[in-house]
Amino acid sequence: MKKNTAEKINNVSYIDFLKNKSQLKNENGFYPINMPEFLFDFQKDMVVWSCLLGRSAMFADCGLGKTAMQLVWSDNVVRKTNKPVLILTPLAVSYQTVAEGEKFGIPCRRSDDGKIKSKIIVTNYERLHLFNRHDFEGVVCDESGILKHFSGATQKSVTNFMRKIPFRLLGTATAAPNDYTELGTSSEALGVMGYMDMLNRFFRNTQNSSDTKRHWIRTGNRGPQWRFKKHAEQPFWRWVCSWARAVRKPSDIGYPDDGFILPPLLERETIVNASRPLMGKLFIEPARNLREQREERKMTITERCEAAAEKINGNRSAVVWCHLNNEGDLLEKIIPGSVQVSGRDPEKKREEIYKDFIKGNIRVLVTKPKIAGFGLNMQHCHHMTTFPSHSWEQYYQSTRRLWRFGQKKPVTVDIITTAGEQSVLVNLQRKAASAEKMFDSLIANMNHSEGIAAVDSFKKKVEVPAWL
Repeated sequence: MKKNTAEKINNVSYIDFLKNKSQLKNENGFYPINMPEFLFDFQKDMVVWSCLLGRSAMFADCGLGKTAMQLVWSDNVVRKTNKPVLILTPLAVSYQTVAEGEKFGIPCRRSDDGKIKSKIIVTNYERLHLFNRHDFEGVVCDESGILKHFSGATQKSVTNFMRKIPFRLLGTATAAPNDYTELGTSSEALGVMGYMDMLNRFFRNTQNSSDTKRHWIRTGNRGPQWRFKKHAEQPFWRWVCSWARAVRKPSDIGYPDDGFILPPLLERETIVNASRPLMGKLFIEPARNLREQREERKMTITERCEAAAEKINGNRSAVVWCHLNNEGDLLEKIIPGSVQVSGRDPEKKREEIYKDFIKGNIRVLVTKPKIAGFGLNMQHCHHMTTFPSHSWEQYYQSTRRLWRFGQKKPVTVDIITTAGEQSVLVNLQRKAASAEKMFDSLIANMNHSEGIAAVDSFKKKVEVPAWL
């Protein structure tokens, strides 16, 4: 036994040994069996790569065809294993995925009761508990940014469901909107590395440092603060690139951007002033903290809603995003031709309203980013209003329902805010810059790692000089 073990170790090349130690090897898949012609070349590249890995993530921007790629990936897993694949989607997006399957000739059916009605099953995250994981050989998580909260119930249930499933695919445009450490939840769902293992490997906890204590005083956030270890940033991005690909446009992976040039985006800011002082104040002053911002937001509901209604007067289609029930009710009342989708509505009613809006039967859709801000395609519309919050992901996703590849007209975004919420917009800008840096790092290291792989696979023998 000892001799065989020693021989096995001696036969492992030094390159393979280093790859195993660095945990970069994650090839558990197969070469795709069917590659339909309706995919663009860059989409085919993404599908081939994800099939070869078996467990991977596509961080592709809105409008780049994640649904089509997910369907083709699922079809190949079915052809390879002859077993079903489950596609999980946000609420009200499942019908859109089934429609895309019909359009592309990939049979898939929606299931709301846990029954296997086709080789490719589409359902909402909220209905995952109705399904048996042993029935599936593959799982797709559409808009997988929903997994970003390590302590969230959805993240835990999805991760546990996928744990023993051989083939897994995550797809989202906002992989880690607030913090790079949130990429660990995607890694854990794919079975690459656990969330806490990732933190301990690449990051250090600065909770007790003096800088973090000053941060507590300034923001009131006493949660753990994680920072890259010295010299760990580049190895971290290279590790992420071993199981994820980031694409904002086809040229990021070496393909022409023909047909994928976005029209202009016009963001207009409207400031609404409070009509009376905040509680405990003698004079009207800007909100200084989160509690005062919430108070000011509730106090200015009428003024902000009237400003939003004024922006979309006319006959053109528009989406009005809000956050509070009172906002939604008032907006629906004062905007002619508007229909609200709220959390009170049953799922079937929501889907019918979305369909009517996309068909043009409804002029104005009033809803919340957390309800309709993920997955839906609204390129027929090119005007929206929004009340900003501290969630950059909600702002990005709600904007990208309209301003996405496939949109033909310039998109106008009217941001209705108050004087006390100027810090909210500053925070959104900071998070946008952080997200941009993340994608830049992923793309740069992704292309670099492909070059490393090419060098590793070089087979030419080294010519040794005669004098050695």
